[in-house]
Amino acid sequence: MPPPELWFVAAGFFGLIVGSYLNVVIHRLPEGISTVTPPSSCPACGARIRAYDNLPVLSWLLLGGRCRACHAPISPRYPLVEGGTALAFVAAVWRFGPGGRAVAAAALAALLIALALIDLDHFLLPDRLTLPGLAAGLAAQLLLPDGSLSRGLVGALVGAGILLVVAGLWELARDVEGMGLGDVKMIAMMGGFLGVSGVLVTLLVGTLSGSLVGLALIAQKRSDFAAKLPFGVFLAVGGIVALYAGDQLVALYLGVPAPPGRPV
Repeated sequence: MPPPELWFVAAGFFGLIVGSYLNVVIHRLPEGISTVTPPSSCPACGARIRAYDNLPVLSWLLLGGRCRACHAPISPRYPLVEGGTALAFVAAVWRFGPGGRAVAAAALAALLIALALIDLDHFLLPDRLTLPGLAAGLAAQLLLPDGSLSRGLVGALVGAGILLVVAGLWELARDVEGMGLGDVKMIAMMGGFLGVSGVLVTLLVGTLSGSLVGLALIAQKRSDFAAKLPFGVFLAVGGIVALYAGDQLVALYLGVPAPPGRPV
């Protein structure tokens, strides 16, 4: 068995590669453009980005955050997504140890990063991520030592059902759509991975964080109660908390010991 440090290095390296691809997904998927072809290019001048200028995080630092050809600024979001994905992958190995549970956790984290940023930019949660993500979550249940298809299905149904009920009540009370079906599919996807307890933690943390941000924007007079917020961003925040610390939070609330490695 390789030493733990080697697993962390491998997870971080793979996370950087996946994060680089997530940047492509975040940029291209909402536009209906292939995430494979054409090769990446500068959005300002159209110059093709060479392989040596496309190294995760490192190339951005070496180029000073600017295109080599036209010197247009490159958003710091790119290295942040790459570094954040690497950190999430390392955290998965640290939290769950090498194996299928860490792979499932890393997959969910990558999906949440992509969905959060697409929703932030476009108020959109693409079916091309949420539906395959739901299938992946259910499949992961079959591969985990203590997982089961019923656990994933119940988690998906409970999460989707809660949001559908809330959305329906809001529409009846306010006569406006309060939530899109994309949010429902996203929480169902997370339920497939996390089960019922994870979904409940996700909804609690997501609703709380969304409310705090909304109230802060209202206090700064940058928004009002009728303004729309990208709820997928807050669901992703809740999902990350549930993924890495959900069982500890539930155990703390119930006053019982937390089982090791149970979020996914």
